[in-house]
Amino acid sequence: MTESAFLEKVSDTDVKRIAVNYEHDVSLVTNRTYDLASHIGFKRIERTMIATAASELANNIIFYAQRGTMTLKHITLGEINGIEITSTDLGPGINDIDLALQDEYSTGGSLGLGLPGAKRLMHEFHFDEQREQGTKIIIRRWL
Repeated sequence: MTESAFLEKVSDTDVKRIAVNYEHDVSLVTNRTYDLASHIGFKRIERTMIATAASELANNIIFYAQRGTMTLKHITLGEINGIEITSTDLGPGINDIDLALQDEYSTGGSLGLGLPGAKRLMHEFHFDEQREQGTKIIIRRWL
């Protein structure tokens, strides 16, 4: 999908919001994402990729912001079905998204594979640079 397609209005037919405040919430996000992707019709390998990307974003909430929200949506663009995952928190934010998306870069001592991995696993990745506080990332994958 092109950036202009990303900005087009999609309709959401199924929305789930999950508070991410504790480590066990990451598993909840992963499982709910997998279930929604299955409901939409993604194949097993795609469901695993989508759930992995969601898990990476949820882990970042816990590690960097301590609390936030994940929103999972079944979306459509015309006749195309997809899934949209939004990660939102009020943590310290990401100062340099280009640097954060480089493999092996980490400000927290991790392997630095989470955000770049999530981007690779999905069709679309959007970082909300207009936020004054925290981080908001939207990822999408189309069926």
